[in-house]
Amino acid sequence: MKLAPFSIAEPQLFHLPDEAATARLGALIAPQLKAGDVICLHGGLGMGKSALARGLIRALTTPDQEVPSPTFTLVQSYETQAFEILHLDLYRLTDPEEAYELGLDEARSHAVLVIEWPDRLGHLGFDDRLDISLEVPDITNFPPAGGRVARLRPHGGFRGR
Repeated sequence: MKLAPFSIAEPQLFHLPDEAATARLGALIAPQLKAGDVICLHGGLGMGKSALARGLIRALTTPDQEVPSPTFTLVQSYETQAFEILHLDLYRLTDPEEAYELGLDEARSHAVLVIEWPDRLGHLGFDDRLDISLEVPDITNFPPAGGRVARLRPHGGFRGR
């Protein structure tokens, strides 16, 4: 499957038949990012959030960059030529107030935040963000071919909306 270039400033819908397509979507998003961007990855366990983040990070670092899931560390950091990427997995947060210890507001000035399980931020979430929801396709929109659907929705002031 080949994905065509698109703008992350506009809502988008993609059918992703496999993990490789999910990683390619991340790679297409990557060059459009800039410091201060917040990417929120939504979806249940096993829906491809980490695969999308891995594709995005490898597109901005090196193709063989090790990108472990930050499930236990909460945050993994990667340097690119233009900015730092903070890949966060907030699944283990039990209270939104725990996010203060991560220093996300300060990091945002020089980094791109890629957040798995952003709902754990509760009232501390970001208004200006790109939401990417990974879900099982609705057979009215896509034939029952398996894979996932990715819905991209910019919110707030993300890219001047």
